[in-house]
Amino acid sequence: MTVLNSGLASAWARVALANVTREYPRKLDHLLTGAQEELVPRALHPSFHGSFDWHSAVHMHWLLARLLRTHPELPLAGEVTAILDAHLAPASLKKELAYFESPAGRTFERPYGWAWLLELQAELLRLPARRWSETLSTLAAHIAGRFGDFISSAPYPIRAGSHGNTAFACVLALDYARTAGDAMLAEAIRRAARKWYGADRDAPIAYEPSLDDFLSPALIEAVLMREVLEQEQFHAWLERFLPVKLGPLGSPPTVSDRTDPKQSHLDGLSLSRAWCFRRLGGNFTAVAERHLAAGLPQATGGAYVGEHWLASFAALALGDRP
Repeated sequence: MTVLNSGLASAWARVALANVTREYPRKLDHLLTGAQEELVPRALHPSFHGSFDWHSAVHMHWLLARLLRTHPELPLAGEVTAILDAHLAPASLKKELAYFESPAGRTFERPYGWAWLLELQAELLRLPARRWSETLSTLAAHIAGRFGDFISSAPYPIRAGSHGNTAFACVLALDYARTAGDAMLAEAIRRAARKWYGADRDAPIAYEPSLDDFLSPALIEAVLMREVLEQEQFHAWLERFLPVKLGPLGSPPTVSDRTDPKQSHLDGLSLSRAWCFRRLGGNFTAVAERHLAAGLPQATGGAYVGEHWLASFAALALGDRP
């Protein structure tokens, strides 16, 4: 079984460090409320101004924290520590919180970026050094409250294979809730998942993937339900939901142009499927390895449309959490 070794950890650390300090090119997602507004990424988001967009900056910081925990002897550990000290400084995070409290921040990065921010805090809480989790705690608590309100009031899930997917967001947020001891959020996720997905059956896997997918809607839903159902309940649910023959889920997706942003999503899909198959366990080991073999080589050294985020999904696939 493929594991996260020191060579991969060092390569991913180099990629993450390069990304979180790279300000351009930058894709802005911002609600303008007046002609006078400043749109410089560093001014809007002093903590997460690097990488291609806000959520990628967040989960590249998560990758740095993850590698610092799993490989404390990392040659780049000093640089990682310095970056986390600089980017997670109290003044910078105070401005990030102010953005979320502004009109532009009401639905900014919901739910994908919210979930990654919470997962970043979960990883920081697992580190021996507590200074970063302490500085991030106010923003994380704010986002956790919003997340709970959002999923509690949403009558339907979002079943997309990309950023809007509510099952993926709930998996990450549940890891935060359990790590941080947020029982209210954990219960809200459990209730929402059962409400949204409890009666699902016969997953329409023949329609996967679409060109935008970096998540399998069927597999990530199954991973969430594994977390919120008792073991016997889950096995009964999975038997109704996922066919024995995996069809298109059994083979990595075809990618013909890795310089195209949408097609680069498909490399992420290979990695997130591998993560899901590993989480589901059972007889899925071989199919997980096939997807890892397709996705892992793309995590470093490729076009920036993929390199600014794929290593995070590779780390999920090879990680012990969430």
